[in-house]
Amino acid sequence: MNNNRVERILINATQEEEVRIALTSDQYLENIFIEEFGSHRTGNIYKGKITRIVPSLQAAFVDYGADRHGFLPLKEVSPENFHANCQGNPQNISDALQEGQELIVQVEKEERGNKGAALTSFITLAGCYLVLMPNNPRAGGISRRIEGEERENLKALLDSLNIPEDMGLIVRTAGVGKATQELQWDLDILIRLWDAIQNAGKTQSSPCLIHEESDIVIRAFRDYLRKDIDEIIIDDKDLFIRAKKHLEKVRPEIVDNVKLYHDRAIPLFSRYHIENQIETAFKRDVRLPSGGSIVIQETEALVSIDVNSSRDTKNDDIEKTAFNTNKEAAIEVARQLRLRDLGGLIVIDFIDMLSQDHQQKIVDTFKEEIKTDKARVQYNRISRFGLLEISRQRLRPSLREGSQIVCPRCSGLGSIRSIESLALYILRLIRHESMSGSVAEIITQVPIDVASFLLNEKRHMIDEIEHHHKVAIRVIPNAHMQTPEYHLERIYGAQTSQIGKASYSHIIEPELEDLSHKTKQQSKRIEPVVKTIDTPAKPIIKQKKTNLLSRIFINFIGTTIAKLLSSLASHETNKQKKKHHKSSQHRNKQKQYHQRKNKQGSNNRPHNKNQQRGHKSQHQNKEQIIYTNDASSYEQVNSNDKASKTQKNQRKTNRPTKKERVNQQEKPIENNAPQVVEEKPVVQELFVEVKMKGADNQDKIKQIKVPIPAAMRADAQETKNNDNKQGSK
Repeated sequence: MNNNRVERILINATQEEEVRIALTSDQYLENIFIEEFGSHRTGNIYKGKITRIVPSLQAAFVDYGADRHGFLPLKEVSPENFHANCQGNPQNISDALQEGQELIVQVEKEERGNKGAALTSFITLAGCYLVLMPNNPRAGGISRRIEGEERENLKALLDSLNIPEDMGLIVRTAGVGKATQELQWDLDILIRLWDAIQNAGKTQSSPCLIHEESDIVIRAFRDYLRKDIDEIIIDDKDLFIRAKKHLEKVRPEIVDNVKLYHDRAIPLFSRYHIENQIETAFKRDVRLPSGGSIVIQETEALVSIDVNSSRDTKNDDIEKTAFNTNKEAAIEVARQLRLRDLGGLIVIDFIDMLSQDHQQKIVDTFKEEIKTDKARVQYNRISRFGLLEISRQRLRPSLREGSQIVCPRCSGLGSIRSIESLALYILRLIRHESMSGSVAEIITQVPIDVASFLLNEKRHMIDEIEHHHKVAIRVIPNAHMQTPEYHLERIYGAQTSQIGKASYSHIIEPELEDLSHKTKQQSKRIEPVVKTIDTPAKPIIKQKKTNLLSRIFINFIGTTIAKLLSSLASHETNKQKKKHHKSSQHRNKQKQYHQRKNKQGSNNRPHNKNQQRGHKSQHQNKEQIIYTNDASSYEQVNSNDKASKTQKNQRKTNRPTKKERVNQQEKPIENNAPQVVEEKPVVQELFVEVKMKGADNQDKIKQIKVPIPAAMRADAQETKNNDNKQGSK
């Protein structure tokens, strides 16, 4: 969860004609999916028949049961569908396929405008964790969104799965962290589904629907249900039960997050304040926080997005104003691309900026915002004309195509002809038609406002045409027409029955459409041949009881080692200071000792060196204990001022290494040597007691042994020795 936001999936299914699914972060709309009843075809598998082969396009047209035939290019034809006489990889589609041939195809892209659906014979079956390509063994791998160590672990899991040789397999993002048994279970289901599809393809006649892709709710769970989703709220009871049963099979850890919305007074989307945000996805203009706006226009070739600056004139820095507005636009454009599901070529016209650094920051902002987009997005840098070119993968029909129809008045142009322009065009058309000598009468039906303009402002021109060409002209106002509609009818001299009829009898009335028949036709649902298959029970992966203990153990180990390292680092930092302090203190005490000796006089001076040793302080006795070549023994050396340089150098040379000092064993020293207090060894290991519940729900104490590395013990021993020396002094 980002910034402690509440991530939700809201499902509105109160209207049987339409299902809406919203992905929200708190009350901010991240994505919206709207699907009408029975409108989705992408992913459906059909048995079709080739009706026409076009060598110039290297493609075939397939009748799979839709109004328009589907488009099947040669590159999407699997080798198993090549006819018997075809050998190798054919370069011509006529060598691979023939008219009347039946084959199994899958809808890759739905119909758009006048274009039929794009088909493929390389079937893809999506499961919970895997995607199976049963007739494409060369394809497969791991989702490109999975990186690092998780990718390497999944590669090892793939090798352990029983994958048929003639099939390809892709591991989805949802497969991360799953056990081998769970992945194999998902694979077995997909293989059984493919076997059922093949059997149906052999027994059914074309065209027919063999297998239908999952509905929008199941697809949303499959593609967008992440671990950080906090709530799944559904306002329809039947759909709530069905969704919960589905998640119990595939995502049992998410089931508790599914909730039923009961409040009928306030709709679900209104409760979370996203209804107005959805409506902005249908608008042409989208406002920006600073007061600017973006204008989104979909055309046949591309989607153009224009960025307009705000009306704020307080800021005198034009470059800064342009940068701030463009930055807001980049964030909102990335969001609108997801909401509207705009695909293909997209061009953004940003406000001109002179700074190259500002241009790069705008591109970086857009790059950061599209990271959560499921579609593949490619883009270039901002051109010298201030344009950013984007190519976005088309996952499904855009929101406009799925929820809107072409305007019957403007035919999708977005504007209509003015009254004067249409009236003058009709007047020129009347003049042209009247030039034919065989025409006796011209009857024109136009909207009322156009008729008013012609019969008043242009009446003299109509009279001139009638007089010059000897043609009767009638202009009939039609209340059923709207600009730019019109109807022109020519009556020739031989049609005597039409001449002289009343003008109102020529009025064309719109035909009434039989909506009841259309409703029945829409409600008629084509059932797929393969609905359900016998699926094995999902394996239950038992969690090890020591998982919690292991986590506590690892956390304790990490904490303990961190403290030890911190302590040792502190000792290492102060080692040089302590060493310098020790030598300085030793020199000062030697100086004080000689001063006291001089004050005592010759009478009190000791007669031998043994007495001299007895007058020395205890800390000097400690300093006389040095290591010899034999790491297991000690030697007492007189360290008075008369010690030779040879002895000092020998002591330095014979000093053992740190490892030898740690591993040595102390032996009893001679009676005349200073007594050394026996020290306890450095702690070799730690013991931790953890309280946890057992299988019988009783509290139990578990003792964990934590070994301390040898290197740390050696450093601890040295630190301890130094502390003992300081204490003896």
